[in-house]
Amino acid sequence: MIQAIWNGQILAASDKTVVVEGNHYFPAEAVKQDFLSPSDTTSFCGWKGDCSYHNVVVDGKENADAAWYDPDPYERAEKIRGHIAFWKGVEIVGTPV
Repeated sequence: MIQAIWNGQILAASDKTVVVEGNHYFPAEAVKQDFLSPSDTTSFCGWKGDCSYHNVVVDGKENADAAWYDPDPYERAEKIRGHIAFWKGVEIVGTPV
């Protein structure tokens, strides 16, 4: 099981993450949405497409833009559709099944 942890809270847990460029993308249903808040930040990746972000909020502390997803990835990155990845101090732990 792979887990995403920040500020002592498990944000996501799944044995079905997709690893792209060393990042674990969690299925959206494996992510505790209560810890995510909307962000206006966007970016662009030449092979995945447009990317959107969420802030991670735990116990009143915010980690701005610490979660990202590709709402409409290019065909070559289709396997990350409906998945969310983390960075900016979110610890990814565990072993894939």
